Amino acid sequence: MRIAIVGIGGVGGYIGAKFCSLIGTQKKKYEIVFIARGKHADKIKKDGIKIIEDEGEFIATPTQVCSANEAKGTFDLILVCVKSYDIQKALLPLGKNIRPDTVLIPFANGVNNHQIIKEMFDAKVINGCVYILSHIDSLGIVRKQGKVFLAVFGDEEYFGEALFVEYMFKDAGLRAKFEEEIDEAVWKKYLFISAFATLTSYYNMSIRSIYEKHFDEAKTLLQEIACVAKAKNINIDDEIDKALKTASSLPQDASTSMHLDFQHRRESELQTLSGYIGEEAKKMGLTLPLMQKFYEGLKER
Repeated sequence: MRIAIVGIGGVGGYIGAKFCSLIGTQKKKYEIVFIARGKHADKIKKDGIKIIEDEGEFIATPTQVCSANEAKGTFDLILVCVKSYDIQKALLPLGKNIRPDTVLIPFANGVNNHQIIKEMFDAKVINGCVYILSHIDSLGIVRKQGKVFLAVFGDEEYFGEALFVEYMFKDAGLRAKFEEEIDEAVWKKYLFISAFATLTSYYNMSIRSIYEKHFDEAKTLLQEIACVAKAKNINIDDEIDKALKTASSLPQDASTSMHLDFQHRRESELQTLSGYIGEEAKKMGLTLPLMQKFYEGLKER
């Protein structure tokens, strides 16, 4: 079985490293191919990928590391772990490697990534999201913070395929869950990451610091996002208090990838995590004064 991990940053690097444990240990032959380029990819190609967790570290070696243009043959499963703004650019060169029965699962932040991929390819696209706090620490090294990890995915049409992927994640030592109400699950993730990516970037502080110093704004922002979801017939109001509780329990220095991107003056998911929700609200005649304030402020930076 040929599996491609597209994007070897905090998310793809960690998942890909864990999936490498399947190589040579199962009855079914697994090939784990990292689709990446640049110095980070070169380092992994030479020395493997190093994962540093709170309780220890390990090094994993994929079957191959190559760019999308260099990838040969077709893939059975493609896990899309690039940032939302890079999905189309990253996947277009892989068109030659995708069959109608290839399964693709996006793990980028956002609620419409699977729809973007569906419009690109004739393939089996399963919606998904992942809960993890991780980032590239240095070339070839990914740092995962805390114990949080959960991959969630599902699709009524591709029920069997999604269940098989769930078993594969568990064989690789990763928590995974098949979810029938996948749209609701993806919005639950979006609720948290949209609010706290926006707030951590705006105030330049960690998630827990936002909880401690800007609690009221955090709760209001979560309510604004949940309001848009409700207008789409997705009720996630109960998740607001859960999101705040999660924020209060994270490590003191844990933050969001968008915050890190702002700190390092890199391209960010501002449009996906802050702008998109305002645009959707406008379409439905809703106003989100707090999100609009933060979005406009961040756009100026």
